[in-house]
Amino acid sequence: MPKLIVSIDGVVVKEVQLTKDRSTLGRRPYNDIVLDHLAVSGEHAMIQIAEGQAMLEDLGSTNGTFVNGRAVRKQLLAHEDLIEVGRYQIRYLGGSGVSVAAPLHTQRGESSPVGLESVTGTTTVLGGASSPGARVRVLSGPAAGRELVLSKPVTTLGKRGFSVAKITRGTHGFELSHVEGLQAPTVNGVSVHGGPIILQNRDQITMGSVRLEYMDR
Repeated sequence: MPKLIVSIDGVVVKEVQLTKDRSTLGRRPYNDIVLDHLAVSGEHAMIQIAEGQAMLEDLGSTNGTFVNGRAVRKQLLAHEDLIEVGRYQIRYLGGSGVSVAAPLHTQRGESSPVGLESVTGTTTVLGGASSPGARVRVLSGPAAGRELVLSKPVTTLGKRGFSVAKITRGTHGFELSHVEGLQAPTVNGVSVHGGPIILQNRDQITMGSVRLEYMDR
């Protein structure tokens, strides 16, 4: 049975089984899933279950509904998709397997931005399975153990409004640089605020409370 893991500021506050055909999310107490925060509309969104699939629909909310960092009006959910409503992060668990999120808007040649809560992309593996070539492994957080192969010229990491960085493939290897946000990432404890840092095998990257490891063999 599909369920939602609801958290705020990285702390899980509830788990909800989706037992109804239609479940509403919002700030008002009559919703099936109450999200008590001013950034959440009274009737913010709903999830409809039909034929084993879950459809998320924004109900004209003020601040929008996001799936894997992308604003949506109506979105078919995949296992482990991350829904954002106001300050709430809601993990959808609908079955086993790997979810490849719909890409956000990117520049030509860039890979999809990668949320720290949910590592997504074209080549994501579970359970720490080995992957050839340069890659990033998540060491902490809900996505711990996943890897993203750095197969594109630019891979963007992070969450808009908090901290965003990018890994760029150059002539001397891959380098990490800061894109936006007050908190610049660090490599082995050294901030990249002063400029890009060329990554070496087993370098430890920290972005907020999430730790990642760069590997190239």
